[in-house]
Amino acid sequence: IYPRHLKGWSVKILSGINRAVTSAEGPPPKQQKLDFGAKPVSDEELKKLVAQYIVEEMLPINTVDSPSFRAIIKKIPTSVNAELPHRTTFTSYLEKEFTEMERNLKATLNEIDFVSTTADIWTANNRSYMGVTLHWISRTTLERHKVALACRRIRGRHTYDVIGTEIENIHSSYGLLNKVVETVTDNGSNFVKAFQVYHPVTESDDETEEEESSPKDDDVTFSDLSEILSAENESDGQLSLPPHRRCASHTINIICTRDVEKHLTTNAESRAVYRSSTAKCTALWTKSSRSTLLLIPTATRWNSFFDAVKRIAEIPMGELNTLCTKLGLKCFKDQEYQFLHEYCMAMKPLTAALDILQGDCPYGTLLPTLEVLMQKTQAVKDDLSRMTAGLPDAIVQAIQTRFAGVLDDKDALLAAASCPKFKLRWLRDAGRRERVKQLLTAECCTTAPLVKNPASVPSATTSSSQGEMDFFTFEAEPEEETYSAEKEVMDYLMSGYDLQILHKFSSIKTIFLKYNTPTPSSAPVERLFSLGGLVLTPKRNRLSDKRFEKLLRYYNFEHLYG
Repeated sequence: IYPRHLKGWSVKILSGINRAVTSAEGPPPKQQKLDFGAKPVSDEELKKLVAQYIVEEMLPINTVDSPSFRAIIKKIPTSVNAELPHRTTFTSYLEKEFTEMERNLKATLNEIDFVSTTADIWTANNRSYMGVTLHWISRTTLERHKVALACRRIRGRHTYDVIGTEIENIHSSYGLLNKVVETVTDNGSNFVKAFQVYHPVTESDDETEEEESSPKDDDVTFSDLSEILSAENESDGQLSLPPHRRCASHTINIICTRDVEKHLTTNAESRAVYRSSTAKCTALWTKSSRSTLLLIPTATRWNSFFDAVKRIAEIPMGELNTLCTKLGLKCFKDQEYQFLHEYCMAMKPLTAALDILQGDCPYGTLLPTLEVLMQKTQAVKDDLSRMTAGLPDAIVQAIQTRFAGVLDDKDALLAAASCPKFKLRWLRDAGRRERVKQLLTAECCTTAPLVKNPASVPSATTSSSQGEMDFFTFEAEPEEETYSAEKEVMDYLMSGYDLQILHKFSSIKTIFLKYNTPTPSSAPVERLFSLGGLVLTPKRNRLSDKRFEKLLRYYNFEHLYG
């Protein structure tokens, strides 16, 4: 019916008619007029936009002196006398913005009762830096907040006294010495010793430290007398560190590597097939390092090893062996291929737990995650062959050993119980559930504000008017209802699971803020170092230490809070 060159328009016309019919109930809305006039940008807005661009894109500050960059900026409509400053003036502007950011952060921290930190050391371009991130929960919104607190240069050896001094200096510079409830680090022996010397550890001393083995009872241990005396003198008041927590993700990573490998290499059923299958996987990764078909694991992250093995196990065995033949590698046997599948099946719960704990979650997530992890690990036992049948038991035993100081820790139990999404639901044992309930009730009694006893309040009636008051007779006033911790806990446990219900329970809300401010993992400070690698590139290794720290923290602040 329509000419060929009008067929496209006919569709538009018909669809327009249909829209008109369906909207016959009321008049169509008026079409808004487009405003093509751009609002001029003020001088302050221009500098702020350019600062965000330079910091977020990791560009050198002398970008503002580039003729091509300034030519682009000139095309932006600006108000009168608005001009982009050159490098020296722009550097002063960034310094002013950083100072304002620091002032706002300190003002915010003055209103916060509980904070936590994560700390680690990062080395790049022959420089070492102490990174610290700060975490807190808003009392009004119950939202979690985090910010990069420091990334300071450390010179010399990373000994425990250097680490302790630097952490305390960072905390004290923001007035946090009495507010930090816990500091989370990895299992490095230097960090562990710093907190052992300058603050008693909160976890069991039996927990294995990285790169440091505990002596046996029969061994004779020699200590440096001068070191012991200096440590005692320093702990007398010169240094004071908050309670210490070891990174749960790092501990699980050790379980996945050291403990699992120890079991697989010592067990007769799995030793040969484990070594042969992993050797063939390694050869395959080496040959196909540039291929997008396979994933190449990194040495520092066990998750990447699991993902790489899983990718190989997902390839049908026929296609996998065809690939090995083309690359000149030994083919996989049926038993080796089966082992890879069973290994992934047994280790899958650990990967899920790592993903949860490395997220931005409260400390109360740790115990429920460990409990469910052990349950899910044991659940796959019936689906495994003799090669890997003992692996779930070995994993559970390693969790119970390495987290021995956490599984029944008071702070960890209160943190989990005061999280509305967990409460006591993650506890299967009725006796343990009752003990945690009593623990929460006792903590509410110490947290709740003291109620004045009417009998202890002195009477305002003077002796001269006592006879006059005896003339009047009144009905007894009802006694003021006293606080009941048992009732608050019972009402809390019977309530919903949304986080905002904590506003109805003042004591439990305070418990939540105190014990859930820490994170179970030190992943936030590791992400800070990943960002630092983008800032401190080889072409920018002439950045001063203070300038590097300011750029890194400024980007972190802008990235989080805009």
